[in-house]
Amino acid sequence: QVQLVESGGGLVQAGGSLRLSCAASGRTFSIYGMGWFRQAPGKEREFVAHIRWSDGLTYYADSVKGRFTISSDNAKNTKYLQMNSLKPEDTAVYYCAAQTRSWSREYDYWGQGTQVTVSS
Repeated sequence: QVQLVESGGGLVQAGGSLRLSCAASGRTFSIYGMGWFRQAPGKEREFVAHIRWSDGLTYYADSVKGRFTISSDNAKNTKYLQMNSLKPEDTAVYYCAAQTRSWSREYDYWGQGTQVTVSS
């Protein structure tokens, strides 16, 4: 089992920044990838970013490319999502998720989510 706990959400004005954290515990050695997703009210959950656990390779959705950055603190088994130049359309609940099966792209474990609200 892997447990994921997000933190760092909040209310920020457009143009501002927030840093989300995702702390992993449990069988962290089984994690080979971690992703960030978001879900706005009335909308489907969408992919935001992904980082490969082994070498730090990252992928970003076009909507956040150049504004959001994933980073790692391996000693703490924590991934961060630095969000800059925030826009009202970034308002959503943000979730981190972990992949633990190398043959699958599915995310097996999810955090509880953290609310990000960007005011105009």
